[in-house]
Amino acid sequence: MTNNGANAAALDTAALDTAALGAEVEPVSLREVMSRFATGVTVLTAGGPDGHGMTANAFTSVSLDPPLVLCCVRKTARMHDAIVGAGRFAVSVLAADQRELATYFADRRRPAGMAQFDAVGWVPGPRTGAPLLAGALAWLECELTESYAGGDHTVFLGRVLDLRRGRAGRALVFYGGGFHQVGAPDPAGHPGR
Repeated sequence: MTNNGANAAALDTAALDTAALGAEVEPVSLREVMSRFATGVTVLTAGGPDGHGMTANAFTSVSLDPPLVLCCVRKTARMHDAIVGAGRFAVSVLAADQRELATYFADRRRPAGMAQFDAVGWVPGPRTGAPLLAGALAWLECELTESYAGGDHTVFLGRVLDLRRGRAGRALVFYGGGFHQVGAPDPAGHPGR
């Protein structure tokens, strides 16, 4: 067991000894530091007349009881208005072989509205009507319960209405500015890409 008090004192920024941390310590932006934090990759979706999808890695669970998750969306993103308008959203957790879906839903040149889903396999979520993407590792459907200002983003808190697990396999992760995979291979023999 480590002494957390001693560790906190050793990392006091007022007296930070870069030699103790390693030879290549330098001040960088928050974006650069967060690129060292591996995250899962999801596609957030909202249904309805202003339906939209967006690749997101700012997503996490908050509580098991009640079941709550959160996602963070830039205030100027179309997805922001789609979630606010619908009051509900869905999350598709992407598999390693779904890198093209992640890229597609990050591309601002794709069609607007529900037409953007014409190019992908999906079904409407039974609780929200929001698109659930085919082949994902898992899906969640959520009701928007709270919104919090978070700088240039809004933190959306959602109560989980329904959730399902898809096929087993490797997950798509984002690290160092690129996509990678992690996890055991799919038992059906799909190695992921």
